[in-house]
Amino acid sequence: MVKVAVFVSGGGTNLQAILDAQGDVIRSAEVALVVSSSADAYALQRAEKHGVPGVVLRNEAEIQRTLEEHGIELIVLAGYMRILSAEFTARWDKRILNVHPSLIPSFCGKGMYGLHVHEAALAKGVKVTGATVHFVNEVPDGGEIIYQKAVEIQPEDTPEILQRRVMEQAEWILLPRAIEKVAKEILA
Repeated sequence: MVKVAVFVSGGGTNLQAILDAQGDVIRSAEVALVVSSSADAYALQRAEKHGVPGVVLRNEAEIQRTLEEHGIELIVLAGYMRILSAEFTARWDKRILNVHPSLIPSFCGKGMYGLHVHEAALAKGVKVTGATVHFVNEVPDGGEIIYQKAVEIQPEDTPEILQRRVMEQAEWILLPRAIEKVAKEILA
């Protein structure tokens, strides 16, 4: 079983999707640690309810030490609002996954996160958006794509409505599948 650390900063809806998929979609991995950049993140409460240890860490040296202490083999960024250094991402090459709320290469990169992505998609007038799960490297949203799923934009969409639909129809489906895929590769 591959030990996974999920990095969070807020509510933890993607974390919840991962926790709910354990034993079903995710059979080769288990969430062993939740790392939050914020002590106020509701995701920490979600972790506690599932018996998963949660820690608040911002310093990469402390993060690395904690990951080693817990035997972590795979990192998943699930609403993590910090950019990891090139040194850190190189150390975890092909071992960090991120879910991004658009079809990369559209609406991605520095400053494109959360509602900003959906606001940009609506402002541009695109008819289709979606989500992408990719490996993380030193370039924000620049790593190799693992999975993508399209989601249609509706005429009445607001950024908040679109965000929810992208989560439900793409992010919460793709992220557990990507974790299972990469965990199986690690175990092979």
